[in-house]
Amino acid sequence: QVQLVESGGGLVQAGGSLRLSCEYSGSIFNINTMDWYRQAPGKQRELVANINSRDSTYVADSVKGRFTISRDNAKNTVYLQMNSLKPEDTGVYYCAAEYGLGYVDAWGQGTQVTVSS
Repeated sequence: QVQLVESGGGLVQAGGSLRLSCEYSGSIFNINTMDWYRQAPGKQRELVANINSRDSTYVADSVKGRFTISRDNAKNTVYLQMNSLKPEDTGVYYCAAEYGLGYVDAWGQGTQVTVSS
């Protein structure tokens, strides 16, 4: 099994930046893709960005040009750099791992991001 621990959330003013980190451990050789999801109050969880084993990335249109996903294999860590934050970016951000079968196999506990206007 894979364990995921997120960090880096917090309160920031609109226009500010945050960098989220997700450290993964355990059976990491099973991981094909690492995801960042978010869930705003009263809304469904949505995929924000992901990066696969070939370092190919996906970023949702709603955050494209503002958010960047990257990873450091030596540290077993995936990052989400969030710039030009907007109040609508507020939510709980979850790190997730996929083993390559098209669905999430492991979730982190989530980290709160609050953007004030």
